[in-house]
Amino acid sequence: MNQPPRVPPRFVPTLTEVVQVAAPPAAAPAFDALAFEEQLVHRVMQRVDALLEQRVRQAVTHVIEEQTRSLLPRLREELDSVVRGSVSEALAQELASPR
Repeated sequence: MNQPPRVPPRFVPTLTEVVQVAAPPAAAPAFDALAFEEQLVHRVMQRVDALLEQRVRQAVTHVIEEQTRSLLPRLREELDSVVRGSVSEALAQELASPR
């Protein structure tokens, strides 16, 4: 009753060697998505803060320059009026005082 060993068909894969399965490496630290998200938000907020500070400073500078330019003619007129008035008053006082 000895039968010859059966040979599988050639398209059936067969095990030809034994592979030793190694133990998994020491557990790597788990990826902490929450900590990563907090760090990311913190870094982004720092960049936003720096950019906002720079842009607000530029905007305020621009507005102040525009306001100064628009005020300059009125300021010159007012100064001219004050100087003329002061000179006229001083001259009148000088002419009115006895020598």
